[in-house]
Amino acid sequence: MNDDAKRKQLRKYKAFATGLFVLMAVIFIITTILQKSHNSHWIGYVRSFAEAAMVGALADWFAVTALFRHPLGLPIPHTNLIENSKQRLGDNLGSFVVSNFLSPKNIRPYIQKLKISNFVGEWLAKEKNQHILVRNISDIVLDILNKLDDTAVSQFISKKVSEMTNDIKLNKVVGNGIGYILEKNDHQRIITNLSKQIKEYILENDEMIKDRVKKGSYSFIPSFVDNKIADKIADGLADFFKEIEENPQHEVRTLITQKIHEFSVDLKEDPKWDDEFKTIKNGLLKNDKLEAYSTDIWVSIKGTLMNELQEEQSSLKSYLTKNLNEFSQNLKTDESLQNKIDHWVRVTAYKYILKNTHQFGNLISTTVGNWQGKELSEKLELEVGKDLQFIRVNGTLVGGLVGLIIYTIAHFFI
Repeated sequence: MNDDAKRKQLRKYKAFATGLFVLMAVIFIITTILQKSHNSHWIGYVRSFAEAAMVGALADWFAVTALFRHPLGLPIPHTNLIENSKQRLGDNLGSFVVSNFLSPKNIRPYIQKLKISNFVGEWLAKEKNQHILVRNISDIVLDILNKLDDTAVSQFISKKVSEMTNDIKLNKVVGNGIGYILEKNDHQRIITNLSKQIKEYILENDEMIKDRVKKGSYSFIPSFVDNKIADKIADGLADFFKEIEENPQHEVRTLITQKIHEFSVDLKEDPKWDDEFKTIKNGLLKNDKLEAYSTDIWVSIKGTLMNELQEEQSSLKSYLTKNLNEFSQNLKTDESLQNKIDHWVRVTAYKYILKNTHQFGNLISTTVGNWQGKELSEKLELEVGKDLQFIRVNGTLVGGLVGLIIYTIAHFFI
């Protein structure tokens, strides 16, 4: 029922209660006039009932009216109680709600029934909701990106990179990297590839080898002899690198592995390498260069993110949608995940409500206290006014009955 309907109902019952009072007043006037010209004993009973009913009606009208306003506009003490006591009423109402509705015993049964995971899983499983969520996330991130100060972000990246690289021992990083490659035996592929490339280069460039042999040969040695020697050299070198390529246990491989290992240890332990890499690092990461690198990195990252977030079917949005699908399925099927999430929600809600119960009380107290007195009176009268009008009706009838009883006792016994 809206406020207009409540006002209409209140007017109806006010009119009924007032009409009953007017009826008693009319009966009282008529019986008073009749008593002067007639001696019928029944007139006294009716007159006493009407007289007492008027008193009861007026008394209850005063009591009901005094709750919400000054009767007849007169500033009588202890009237207009709600407006004058609104702050105390708000405080008491807030304390009542906190004590009786937000106690641990009362809220625990409701908190234990909370089951958020299934609801969230079902909601996320709908394509429409996924689209809304991805779009809202995209809008929020885009708004953040547009509001960011590019210069400040670049300086932040530059500062953090500088702080991180100051403590990094690049010689040890490189040495450990080489050690890792040796441990995984990945360097063997490099040796195999390199041996193959050298072998093919020798076989493809035999003419160059012949020219080199001729240049270093004596003039009296015939050309065919030089060519023969050149062919032997080329074939020998090619066979040698072929052996390295095909034999995983070749001694050259072992020697290369040993030398690489020695180099990695030397990188980590020899102070000269620390100085060398510091020089390289300082040359590459000078403040002006570092700021330029940071600006380029940020511009690239920001541009990529904005493009991805603005496109309807971008790979980033597809990735988000895919993960939302997987998460919704897990929420619906993974009982362990459901229990963890629901337990977290229940504990968090329980702790938050208990921790902030006084805030709920303060909210009620402040809200009621901030209402205009007249507004508060009107609100309460609309809610309980109908029942209060029945108090007036009951006062009229009960008052009349009491007056009738008193008159009867006085007539027969006194």
